[in-house]
Amino acid sequence: MNHSELLKDYHDSEDKLCLAQVLDKMEFVQKRGQIEATSFLSMPQISMVEAFLRRNHFANYTFFGGYPEAERQMLFFYPADYTPDMVEKNYAKFLKLLSITFEPALSTPYEHRIYLSGIIKLGIRREKVGDILVRSNGADLIFSASIANILPQELASLTRFHGATVQVQELSALQLPEKTFTTLSIIVPSLRLDNLVSDLAKTSRSAANTLITSNLVFVNGKCNCKPSKSIHSGDVIAIRRTGKFIFREIEKTTKSGNLVLKIDQYT
Repeated sequence: MNHSELLKDYHDSEDKLCLAQVLDKMEFVQKRGQIEATSFLSMPQISMVEAFLRRNHFANYTFFGGYPEAERQMLFFYPADYTPDMVEKNYAKFLKLLSITFEPALSTPYEHRIYLSGIIKLGIRREKVGDILVRSNGADLIFSASIANILPQELASLTRFHGATVQVQELSALQLPEKTFTTLSIIVPSLRLDNLVSDLAKTSRSAANTLITSNLVFVNGKCNCKPSKSIHSGDVIAIRRTGKFIFREIEKTTKSGNLVLKIDQYT
């Protein structure tokens, strides 16, 4: 496998490093005949890697981050003779669940950034930790099994987590928080992506275009979208540093021809 030839069209050093690591994992599976996984990939990395794999007609891979809608996911390569059930049974070798529980619950629950900053403070690389699911009395962290021997003890040593129960569990113990939404109505001239992003991010149309072309906007988990992309009922739009939204329906058309949309924002 000629890495240089496959990566010749990628000029960003971080992108090339990420893809080179993906190719290394693929070659490992081909040589050893056993399943292998990358570290956690961010949403932009997932989009880039998936496009790369499709472009080069690679097969026998899947993305998984601990639950179906995970934003951060590992890329799994597996031998050609593996069935989906065989692949799924191997997830537990690579992914673990860390439960942090405060009893009684804190009067002011910690936000996502408090848990993430604690991990960063310990010197643990971000790619070793997947999604952080916050609940009223703590959080569940999906993380790489490669740090299962250090993460629980290190996190428990931080002052912010004193009094909490920190426990490693299998993925099957994960209880996803109930989804809650705030319903919004927005008015747009058309169902172009840049129109919705402009309104949802409360920014200008040109700034919305910049967000989209900078891979800061995701539609159904995918980036590399064009500002002119048409949005359809049920599409999920995630805007970095703004939020995550579901386009539900067109409520009505105004006399001037604009569209009034019903949008649910994840809270």
